[in-house]
Amino acid sequence: MRNETMINGVIILAAMAGWGALHSILAALGAKARVRQWFGLRLTDGFYRLLYNALAVFTFLPVLALAAVLPDSPLYRLPGWALALTIPIQVLSALGMFWSLWRLDLPRFVGARQMLRWIQGQPDPRDPPKLVTSGIHGWVRHPLYFFSLTILWLTPIMTVNVLAFNAGITLYFWIGSIFEERKLAAEFGEAYREHQRNVPRLFPIRITRR
Repeated sequence: MRNETMINGVIILAAMAGWGALHSILAALGAKARVRQWFGLRLTDGFYRLLYNALAVFTFLPVLALAAVLPDSPLYRLPGWALALTIPIQVLSALGMFWSLWRLDLPRFVGARQMLRWIQGQPDPRDPPKLVTSGIHGWVRHPLYFFSLTILWLTPIMTVNVLAFNAGITLYFWIGSIFEERKLAAEFGEAYREHQRNVPRLFPIRITRR
């Protein structure tokens, strides 16, 4: 049984890797440029972000299903007294996720505003992002990832499947944020590079280098 659950953990990690690769490829500027060639600039700019997010959610469901249905083995369960600490932190982290999305302009983030502009017949439905460096973004450059990881790793019941799933998400956030920051640096130039120098990437902990 132990060997089977270990194999299932590897399957979940592989599924996460496949999902992460697809997600990153579609997020690349080259992918959007190719879609623009196929469907035109206005239609692509109106719907690409929304369809990209919808596809990310839809393709993520099989990964969740694997973690839920594959045979599993428990690793540990947090005692009741620990839940009094972890659950409030998870709730605050969920609020932090929403807060960080709202500060990044939630309608634009999901693609709803771009779609609405296309429906209204505006000639340019694009909604360029704004560089946000204050508030929680002044503590960590990717608060959405930080709060997500906090919720995941404070789960009260840890199993082999959950561990593999969490490890896959963590690796995706780590690698994905590197590629995301390359895009942001290309888009915002020195302003974002200054932000990188002053604010930690994934965890609000500053490491001083000598």
